[in-house]
Amino acid sequence: MRKSNYDKQPFTNVEGSLWSGWSDILTRLSSHFPAENDRFTVVVECYQGIHEQELKEAFLSLKPALFIESKDWLLPEGEIRKMTDHWMTDDRLFGKRTPYSLKDFFDTIKVEALRQKLSFSKGLTIIFGYGASLISERQDLLIYADMPRWEIQLRSRRHEIHAIGVDNSQEEATKQYKRGYFLDWLLCDEVKKPLLEKADYWLDTVIPEQPKMISGATLRAGLEKTAKRPFRVVPFFDPAPWGGQWMKEVCGLDPKESNYGWCFDCVPEENSLYLQVQGQLFEMPANNLVFHQSRQLLGAPVEARFGLDFPIRFDFLDTMGGGNLSLQVHPITQYIRDHFGIPYTQDESYYLLDADPEKATVYLGVKKGIDRKEMLRALWEAQREGKPFDAERYINRWPARKHDHFLIPAGTIHCSGEGAMVLEISATPSIFTFKLWDWGRLGLDGRPRPINIEHGSHVIQWERDTDYVRQHLVHQVTLIAEGDGWKEERTGLHENEFIETRRHWFTKKVPHNTGNSVNVLNVVEGEEVIVESPKGCFESFVAHYAETFIIPAGIGDYTIRPYGLSEGKRCGTIKAYVRFKS
Repeated sequence: MRKSNYDKQPFTNVEGSLWSGWSDILTRLSSHFPAENDRFTVVVECYQGIHEQELKEAFLSLKPALFIESKDWLLPEGEIRKMTDHWMTDDRLFGKRTPYSLKDFFDTIKVEALRQKLSFSKGLTIIFGYGASLISERQDLLIYADMPRWEIQLRSRRHEIHAIGVDNSQEEATKQYKRGYFLDWLLCDEVKKPLLEKADYWLDTVIPEQPKMISGATLRAGLEKTAKRPFRVVPFFDPAPWGGQWMKEVCGLDPKESNYGWCFDCVPEENSLYLQVQGQLFEMPANNLVFHQSRQLLGAPVEARFGLDFPIRFDFLDTMGGGNLSLQVHPITQYIRDHFGIPYTQDESYYLLDADPEKATVYLGVKKGIDRKEMLRALWEAQREGKPFDAERYINRWPARKHDHFLIPAGTIHCSGEGAMVLEISATPSIFTFKLWDWGRLGLDGRPRPINIEHGSHVIQWERDTDYVRQHLVHQVTLIAEGDGWKEERTGLHENEFIETRRHWFTKKVPHNTGNSVNVLNVVEGEEVIVESPKGCFESFVAHYAETFIIPAGIGDYTIRPYGLSEGKRCGTIKAYVRFKS
């Protein structure tokens, strides 16, 4: 058993002010109120997924002369459902990205009447809820109550929250996630982006009844500092029907849990970011950094191509001591645009961090010469009649070894087999997996997981057969450069994909440059490495085995070398960045 040095609570240390607990927070906010009964408007803008009742009671304790809840000025739930049902669809997983803004969900006549009323109000007025900042033009004090998407998902599983203007709290968690992904989170992000520049205070209410608040100035200083140094987002872990045991030991997780299948350690849309302020961890969505520091973080060419989307995703898939993932395929670009309104697709790859030498395999590509109609018919029979699907009759099963890299451009049938510890390197769209066969098992909720043969049948690239996969997708390693104590290899990705990956093996210092693109790296060999600036532009940063870390594009030159227990030993990193064609 190795002793884990994997850091599950990475943070950026920031000088600034933090208030903890409702008493401390409300005392601070009250210090801004005028001594006399002058008009003073406090706006509390909220992200979907907060515990509304807790926050409402806290702000009501300030005894405002007028307390306005934004939800009372939304359109009736029936009208909102009528507007959105087409986009949400009847599918358990997939909707379509909507064209709405949050202001479209308000009753404009009622809001205008409210504004007239507010113009004559006296004393303290508090406007609270989703879209609160859209109601009143007067905002003497602006507070943002934020919520990371992973915590929203956990609350959805416990049926603690509801959507904007719609009480869907009792629906299954996958449908709540769908509404957030395709609608509510987009609405909230649109409102949030400009408020990052001007909010007076930012609220962390991830832990119920234990809120924390920092000033807007501290928030912005923390984001600016993070975007000028190597950093990590806060990883989160989740069990899976096929989950394994490897991460328990390497990442120091609870050994009593049955398994851990997933670790998301670089998905800024859903991960949190920690700022340490006055010795306390302040949690917020990592996407705030993308919104506020896009040019410095992503690089101008990447920002021009992807806007305020972080395009690279790293996550773990652990089947060591577990089972096969579902047999699956991802949509090609045109299909994801036409059917879901998403501008680019989930091209990906499997990098083997570790592998059971006797069991590890990867299913990838169809076998040469198969009858496609026969295969689809067999999949439908498995789905409708419960017959087993003979995967090895139709799909290639490749042996997998530690440090192998399998490339998976969209449209390629694939899945990791048992006995593998996969570092999945992919483009960001995260839910567009069309499961074709799930080995006849149930999900953790005791129900069959959704199978999407209809979608999948339209995107399978049948020419990616045995010969194609062998020549283009398996072990495509090329030596690029080498120096004193290091060498650089290109390991992919496929020419259809916009992500480039480079692996470095080293016993000494390795020079790197971001190349005007955000760089995402993982330590694939060695206990720990240290990232340094040749010009002293940032504090040295230590990364440990299996940790994913991000190098903002604006950093330019940086170096990596073995550190601590790894000094004098061979270390390895895999790096991903956006490829630019000349």
